[in-house]
Amino acid sequence: MKIEDIKAVYFVGIGGIGMSAIARYFLHQGMVVAGYDRTPSNLTRQLEQEGARIHYEDNINLIPEACRQPASTLVVFTPAIPATHSELLFFQQQGFEVVKRAQVLGTLTQSLKGLCVAGTHGKTTTSSMAAHLLHESPVGCNAFLGGITKNYGTNYILSKESPYVVIEADEFDRSFHWLRPFATVITSTDADHLDIYGTEEAYLESFAHYTELIQPGGYLILHTDLKMTARPQKGVTTYTYSREAGDFHAGNIRIGNGEITFDFVSPLGNIEGINLGVPVAVNIENGVAAMALAQIAGVDAADIRKAMASFSGVDRRFDFHVRTSDMVYLSDYAHHPEELRQSILSVKQLYEGRRVKVIFQPHLYTRTRDFYREFADALSLVDDVSIVDIYPAREEPIAGVSSRLIYDCLRPGIRREMITKAQIPDVVGRKDFDVLVTLGAGDIDDFAGQITDLLSKKE
Repeated sequence: MKIEDIKAVYFVGIGGIGMSAIARYFLHQGMVVAGYDRTPSNLTRQLEQEGARIHYEDNINLIPEACRQPASTLVVFTPAIPATHSELLFFQQQGFEVVKRAQVLGTLTQSLKGLCVAGTHGKTTTSSMAAHLLHESPVGCNAFLGGITKNYGTNYILSKESPYVVIEADEFDRSFHWLRPFATVITSTDADHLDIYGTEEAYLESFAHYTELIQPGGYLILHTDLKMTARPQKGVTTYTYSREAGDFHAGNIRIGNGEITFDFVSPLGNIEGINLGVPVAVNIENGVAAMALAQIAGVDAADIRKAMASFSGVDRRFDFHVRTSDMVYLSDYAHHPEELRQSILSVKQLYEGRRVKVIFQPHLYTRTRDFYREFADALSLVDDVSIVDIYPAREEPIAGVSSRLIYDCLRPGIRREMITKAQIPDVVGRKDFDVLVTLGAGDIDDFAGQITDLLSKKE
């Protein structure tokens, strides 16, 4: 279906962070946008205010009449929707064009210059940084992001003039194979989604194939520590990056007084005095990758320096809720063992000598089954850990798999407890810590407001 033939777009799973960004794109194009999601959320309420028609029951009778014409209705679904979903089956059986979200993004990367960020972790922050750098410069960009940027309060940026589109390239279900990037960063390839890939080798091969999809004349920017072997086409320029090594890296790093400053070392031109708007150590590396993409797109040094300092971060990514002289509370979306490790190390570096407590909610039964030892190893970097029941998301329970697998593998001597979500306020209320970090990609963030209130109250 050609874009010009589309009059309505229906989303099966419209409330997902990535799906909602695509919905906003079509709303901006003046099309009818409707969809289903399982439960209302802040995102779905915002979409409804912007004009989307959304319902929360799997019922084909609730599909608007404007979305019942196969010749003019595009149907977009997320892989998280089960194949037995009655609305999805209706559209498939009635001859509608039914595509994954990634296929829509892939079409956009063929008409715009795609600046894509792939990797097991770091995708959302790096792509959001890159989008901010371009948006704050005359270059501009469109952007489809995996998180809500604090600078803009949305996961979507629109520009009718810019030739660039920034996309978070998701490896889940091999979705990123639909993309045709002009330039891409690969941040990391630590095995994940083994329920989809089966083996680490298959996971790495998926990334290797992704590098073959970069357009000739384009750019590939690889982290120096990747396990995979890239296979870019002839005519693709390949660079490396990391915190302190590679073609792009940080030099003269200064950390102190709540600030992180460094010099950006680049084959396209060094930039001195970069100040991180979100001063956590992991953002040095994310910033290096984002600035590399920005330079390739033609953003100049002055605009890059200014925008890096004004970047406010992404919701649920190192998100500070309380920051006083005697109490700190932040939440982070970390849900892979290496993400937990980097998040915890960053906190410990920022607050050396302070008592750090972590409350962790594992995400998915399969991920817990595959990596419970690695989760325990990362959590053992702190001395006080509370572990909540697994957030299942799209999965059914697996016999013998629970949060206790992680709990039992924590190193000896750690203060530990298994808790339910309902017990989180009681745990926080003890205030026997200086720094609290809640970690996980599930619904643990729903407690952020309550936790903030508890920690903000004077004794």
